[in-house]
Amino acid sequence: MFIHNKRLQYTVRVAQPNPGLANLLLEQFGGPQGELAAASRYFTQALAEDDPGRKDLLMDIATEELSHLEIVGSIIVMLNKGAKGRLAEGVEEEGELYRAINGAGNDSHITSILYGAGAPLTNSAGVPWSAAYVDTIGEPTADFRSNIAAEARAKIVYERLMNVTDDPGVKEALGFLMTREIAHQLSFEKALHAIQPNFPQGKLPGMPEFTN
Repeated sequence: MFIHNKRLQYTVRVAQPNPGLANLLLEQFGGPQGELAAASRYFTQALAEDDPGRKDLLMDIATEELSHLEIVGSIIVMLNKGAKGRLAEGVEEEGELYRAINGAGNDSHITSILYGAGAPLTNSAGVPWSAAYVDTIGEPTADFRSNIAAEARAKIVYERLMNVTDDPGVKEALGFLMTREIAHQLSFEKALHAIQPNFPQGKLPGMPEFTN
């Protein structure tokens, strides 16, 4: 089912190491609005979907989200390159080394020491990824609305990340990922509107005297 194309979906270029920014980007790697959460959400929805078109859509987007996970992880590792080398060599004074890998004032030093400056499945505060981020309920009219909102939240996080970097390569890559969130929203909206009626969700119409 899956074929791994060895090229990244988007070519990533990083101007210089930045462990602090790498740590912030973990939000889109192992955070609640991140790419793994999205891939898991759509993959599990696809497995339970009876409609062939919706199943195909969900599986396609889930697979693309995995490629986005690869892109984000690659950016994180590239931004951490300098920190990894400094830790391994141990040639700097302790205070200088700490300042070098913690320049942005966040917990990037913890990521560097615990995970070897890699890309752990945590958010930017070090909280491990959780399956609780997958909010599938098994009803397409509810799940597609949730998917649209999830893509909107991810777009906003990418916008905020773009605002905290002046690295042109990173900013461009984040812009690409942000734009794909828009494309996914449009796809989910079309899928939702193709289900008629799609409101209220579920089977029961509700009690007329209390619906307005």
